[in-house]
Amino acid sequence: MAMLAYGIFATHDAVIKSLGANYAVFQIIFFSVLFAFVPVMVMLLVDRAEANLRPHHPWLVLARTCTMMLSMVCAFYAFSVLPLAETYALLFATPLLITALSVPLLGETVRLRRWIAVFAGLVGVLVILRPGYTELNYGHAAALMAATGSAFSGVIVRRIGSEERSAVLILYPMLANILVMALALPWVYVPMPLTDFGLMASVGLLSTLAQLCVIGAFRAAPVALVAPFQYSQILWAVPFGFFLFGDVPDIWVAVGTSIIISSGLFVVWRESKAEVSDTAPVSSNRNARPDAGPLMRPRAADHPQH
Repeated sequence: MAMLAYGIFATHDAVIKSLGANYAVFQIIFFSVLFAFVPVMVMLLVDRAEANLRPHHPWLVLARTCTMMLSMVCAFYAFSVLPLAETYALLFATPLLITALSVPLLGETVRLRRWIAVFAGLVGVLVILRPGYTELNYGHAAALMAATGSAFSGVIVRRIGSEERSAVLILYPMLANILVMALALPWVYVPMPLTDFGLMASVGLLSTLAQLCVIGAFRAAPVALVAPFQYSQILWAVPFGFFLFGDVPDIWVAVGTSIIISSGLFVVWRESKAEVSDTAPVSSNRNARPDAGPLMRPRAADHPQH
């Protein structure tokens, strides 16, 4: 189910890249979230939980909503202007950034081996960017901003995730995205043929379907087993990029991606060991996919058996 989920996510991202050639990010996000809102509302309506949608930590929920919007806008833009494999490689730094931010913001203890993994992952980012040797553009900055914003959002989830309903963490970012993107829409709107309108709808529906598959995967297996499958997106990104967009990643992107993935897998493995960390593995957060859409991925706290 995890492999299926991240394959669907990769398809979702390829559609975003295709649409990004003709439409502004704000327009793509508005319609994709709008269509994702329908099945999410149906799921919320059938939820028999009696709790209301009032957040226990309104300011932190607001902060997470803002960082998620920033991450989503930046990630969508990065997908539209960068090769898929290169964008994924930079977004894969998110779990490493969460680990680094958890020390000053949450007071967590990160031991030497995980710090080495974090620095190794950042070296992988530099290998991909090669500042001074390759031309950097706004897409690279957007991907790094998406990863950073997603990391801050992930840290907030660690702080409040066990106290806030999943519905609260799902609904507020969705409503904020629809409202903010609607305000920007008159300035960027481009009329769409029916086929492109359908593609925008598919982005929201694919996101919802993929998130349901991720939830199923986390219910069926331990977090530490499922989380590393997010890196399988790179296996889809290379053929999608080559056959659909003519992108051929160079050797440095491959080397840097390998370093980042290896570092991320090490962090997930270390945090899954009970004697190392009492918190959920960083990659179990929704924010490992800042661009994935409005649903929140299940936390370890949602699954006591883990």
